[in-house]
Amino acid sequence: MASSTPAAEAATAPVATGDDATVALATELIRRRSITPDDAGCLDLIADRLHRAGFRCEFIRRAAVSNLWARRGEGKPLLCFAGHTDVVPSGPLAEWHSDPFQPTQRDGLLHGRGAADMKGSLAAFVTATEDFIATRPAHRGSLAFLLTSDEEGDAIDGTVAVTEALAGRGELIDYCVVGEPTASARLGDTIKNGRRGSLSGRLTVRGVQGHIAYPHLAKNPIHLLAPALATLAGMVWDEGNEFFPPTTWQVSNIHGGTGAGNVIPGSVVVDFNFRFATASEPEQLQRALCAVLDDAGLSYEISWTLGARPFLTGRGELIDAALQAVHDETGLTAELSTSGGTSDGRFIAAICPQVVEIGPVNATIHQVNECVEAASLPRLAAIYRRILERLLPADD
Repeated sequence: MASSTPAAEAATAPVATGDDATVALATELIRRRSITPDDAGCLDLIADRLHRAGFRCEFIRRAAVSNLWARRGEGKPLLCFAGHTDVVPSGPLAEWHSDPFQPTQRDGLLHGRGAADMKGSLAAFVTATEDFIATRPAHRGSLAFLLTSDEEGDAIDGTVAVTEALAGRGELIDYCVVGEPTASARLGDTIKNGRRGSLSGRLTVRGVQGHIAYPHLAKNPIHLLAPALATLAGMVWDEGNEFFPPTTWQVSNIHGGTGAGNVIPGSVVVDFNFRFATASEPEQLQRALCAVLDDAGLSYEISWTLGARPFLTGRGELIDAALQAVHDETGLTAELSTSGGTSDGRFIAAICPQVVEIGPVNATIHQVNECVEAASLPRLAAIYRRILERLLPADD
């Protein structure tokens, strides 16, 4: 369901100016208890700011999830800032040095749930855009924001819902900057130009239940599976490539037995996951795994879940603009990386050929006492603004 919301219906917030603007907006966002998938008014706050900057703000809602698609202009190229307002739960409150939803500055750090992941980036998106439009109102191309409150949760009604709606009406994106926290030690040291895919499976191997004292009358599925597990754990699935490490396979859970100590189980269930590179296709990995199980003569079944396909952005206009922006602002030559888990970039890549992720230091994300260096937020906004200036220059 899509609807347009005028500024009068959105929650308003004071607009700070100068270097304090990004920190002030990040503070207002952190204050909203937007535990996934609850947006808690963050999108209204941002939509109000964007509406004042000349954006058409459209809410695309699916199930209990709020999503915002905001666009300014109709021309090409279209550059989109993408991110999420939802955060993970705070964890044990007793371990926080201050209320996770009462943003606090201490020793140069802004503390609060979402400070790094990723309300600081959202604030930097907005202030960079406001400054860019104020100085270059006649820039070429178009600007957009794609924001969701369903990234930290199931991620089935968030960004994917917006990309499906955009694809359905032929509204494609040329460049997308995702605000995930990508820096390892210093702002700008790492840019993510892709992510590995995720393929999960639940394997059930059947045996014959029986008394543990009479193993000849039973078939222990754990024993039957063990050699195949050892083979799978040692397999080389691919060699990776320039940007991706080799594909990995890991068991996350094994469930077997009735709970009794004298019963051979009738089945064993194994949960596993592939993190795979562009060097492999999911169907290829499925066939290779099943070949090992077949060779072992097992009676089994598998349910598969393709959580994400890998995506990769090679050198081109967006990567070049991002690397130059980081260098101009920080003096660093950013490393291009595809490490870490998945992100909503996997959905955006379906309608956008060039996707990168640039954000603050990720050292405290999802932890108690999550924080970000306050001074890094206006610098992050400056990086985003430099990207805009390079890719959407003012018309002569």
